[in-house]
Amino acid sequence: MQPKNIVEEIISQFEGVIPKASWGETSLFYNPGKILPNGVYFCTIKEKNGDNDKASELDREGAFRLSIGISKITYEKKFGVKPKRPSKGCIIDTGHDFTALDELMPHPIYGWMSWVQVLSPSESTFANIFPLIAEAHSNAVIKFNKKTANK
Repeated sequence: MQPKNIVEEIISQFEGVIPKASWGETSLFYNPGKILPNGVYFCTIKEKNGDNDKASELDREGAFRLSIGISKITYEKKFGVKPKRPSKGCIIDTGHDFTALDELMPHPIYGWMSWVQVLSPSESTFANIFPLIAEAHSNAVIKFNKKTANK
């Protein structure tokens, strides 16, 4: 799959999703009516390394990262106890090869916040992790509704 296909699929399957692209990353926000400046993000696609984010070697030809913010419960069911927050410029310590393609694993920097990643997912892997995207979207809806309850 290509990044644009993933963005198109998520936008077509879920209501209120607004994509925002900047610095080689597309963030997907839940923000119906654009009530909030950005909304609540739940999924990102990153296509290049950042100054403090080189663990996945995204500068390789065709490599990109699909990141998904899942619940703590789901994260712990899949990977065990969440890791500690890494020091600035460092990555979490889980023993995963953060350069492996087409494999669900903790996000190398934000795993401590229950974020997961898949590098360059195939169509079958994307189909398998789609329930995680649905969960992340549902959680974003709840957070959005809390943030906008008094607006």
